[in-house]
Amino acid sequence: MKGRLNLIKASAVIVLLASSASALAEHAWSVYHIATKVHPIPLKVVDSMTNDWQDEFDTSLSKWNQSSRLAMVVDSANDKRNTRKKCNMVNGQMRVCNANYGGVPWAGLATIYIDNNGHITKGTAKMNDFYSYDQKFRNHLACQEIGHVFGLGHTSEDGSSQGTWLDYSNDISSQWPNSHDYDMLELIYGHLDSYNSYDDSDGGGDPPDDGGGCKAPPGKGCNKNGAGASVGGPPMGLPVYVGLHHEIWIAADGNDGYWVHRVTLVPEEFDRR
Repeated sequence: MKGRLNLIKASAVIVLLASSASALAEHAWSVYHIATKVHPIPLKVVDSMTNDWQDEFDTSLSKWNQSSRLAMVVDSANDKRNTRKKCNMVNGQMRVCNANYGGVPWAGLATIYIDNNGHITKGTAKMNDFYSYDQKFRNHLACQEIGHVFGLGHTSEDGSSQGTWLDYSNDISSQWPNSHDYDMLELIYGHLDSYNSYDDSDGGGDPPDDGGGCKAPPGKGCNKNGAGASVGGPPMGLPVYVGLHHEIWIAADGNDGYWVHRVTLVPEEFDRR
């Protein structure tokens, strides 16, 4: 019952903010952020990207690290097929993966875990290799899913270009962060917290975990139905926002925390491989 109440409360917050024009204009992903006692945040990243995504991955990290609030560093790497397919979360870190996740209708999937204080404690960003994308969209997608993990949303839902990865345009200018995105990070991370929700150890973080360990096969149990159904990992839960270009799903963990998933749907112009 406690977990259900937590899910209802979290769902109400997300629905309210997802439908708010002002929230979209400011493009914060709800009120979520990584708790930190210092700036910039030395966020550790697990590189589970294959060589054909490495340029997009490296450039995305470099672009985001131009913010005075972020100092992401690749702490470990593992691009074995099974590792990429599972894309297990690591406590206090971000893992970025690409794999053939099958014919689910999403191109990208960003997942964050929210603790009972409302802070992001871990996250994953997945790129679905089931579909073929042009280079502009590959840049856009990698930068977008990584940006979602530390709390940014979208500026536009109508497909027009605002010159940022945060719109849903395939325009040449909509690939990387712009000055407004950096301003948003200044706003979201404009304060210090009483604790760090990221891994601040010198000897590496906790061993990879499955963020909830949904063991059901695709289409069954906790992976049943929906555009967000993925291979293993946290349960998708319920959709709380369904738009033309993306969906938001949420699942409670039964312990006052919850997973939030932002699903980037596959644009119609990209064909199945």
